[in-house]
Amino acid sequence: MARRGPRFWLILGGGIAVVLALAAFFVWQDDILEAFLNPQVPYTVYRPPAAPNYALAGAWDQLPRSGERRDVDIFFIHPTTFDGGKNWNGPIDDPAAGALYARTIAPNDTAPFAAAGAIFAPRYRQASLYTSLTLFDDALEARQFAYGDVKAAFEFYLSHLSGGRPFILVGVEQGGALAARLLADEIVTHPEIRRRLVAAYLIETAVRADAPELPACSQRDESGCVVWISASPTDFRRILDIYTRSLVWGPDGRLVALGHAPILCVNPLLGARSDASAPARLNLGAANATGLEWGTRPGFMARQVGAQCVGGILRVGRPRSASLQPQGGWVERLRTPPYNLFWADLEADAVARKTAYFTSNPPG
Repeated sequence: MARRGPRFWLILGGGIAVVLALAAFFVWQDDILEAFLNPQVPYTVYRPPAAPNYALAGAWDQLPRSGERRDVDIFFIHPTTFDGGKNWNGPIDDPAAGALYARTIAPNDTAPFAAAGAIFAPRYRQASLYTSLTLFDDALEARQFAYGDVKAAFEFYLSHLSGGRPFILVGVEQGGALAARLLADEIVTHPEIRRRLVAAYLIETAVRADAPELPACSQRDESGCVVWISASPTDFRRILDIYTRSLVWGPDGRLVALGHAPILCVNPLLGARSDASAPARLNLGAANATGLEWGTRPGFMARQVGAQCVGGILRVGRPRSASLQPQGGWVERLRTPPYNLFWADLEADAVARKTAYFTSNPPG
């Protein structure tokens, strides 16, 4: 056997070190990610970014275009687009967050509702992605702080932009949780505002089924109700475990543990709160619209997934198209998916509820 020289042992040692480092990363990847995103400053001494001024166009991701005719508005609260780092709450002018909204959120999550009305999408000092990885008080403070901006944006919209029109409330992921509190604090407690609510869509967020602020939608031609959708296209058991550890808004406006309380689920293929299984043939069209310009309709892929509410979570099948499956690294997989399994279904649902609203509340 040939004698090994120093170069061989150096290369072998380096290879072993790389393998061990990769193994350690896979074992502790969540801890490494959390450490990377952790602001490392107590919230009690943290100075958040400057507050938005909703009288300025720069405080909104989207506003109706000039001359756009509208009879219903869409108040859209976006999901997390800010990872973290030195800030608990993201500045509204963060370039990466803005680009993520324009490239991914707008065409996939906002656009399905555009057929029903004009979009009002405020920027807000959102809690960072890191706050979804921990239950420490600092993270809770950041999430509660974000609500102050959303409330201010909604109040400005009501006072200066709405013109008394009916509206649809939409929130996704972090935005869904904030929309749930907005529903409780600013809408159902004010009869004149509640009467203008066409429907509320709270997507990818947990809400207690035993204490809804409005009734869950029981059929598609119904207005003034709520559609809760918490979808899991991959590891259902893992998602169910995550939701049992979720936080929901308590009656005092503080975040509290959901625990094993029942979660409310409305099946977007049925347009109703139901435990019935909806087959894939009912799926009007999934879409990966990432990168499309606003106003461009995506190419729909019909019959991609069936869906069933199980334990309050919308359990969906694995989509056939690779473009509708989880993509990217760990950070990307923590965010709302860059595609929409129910794009055409949500569009049809929102238009149907708008029609139902005006049937019950004819203009004039």
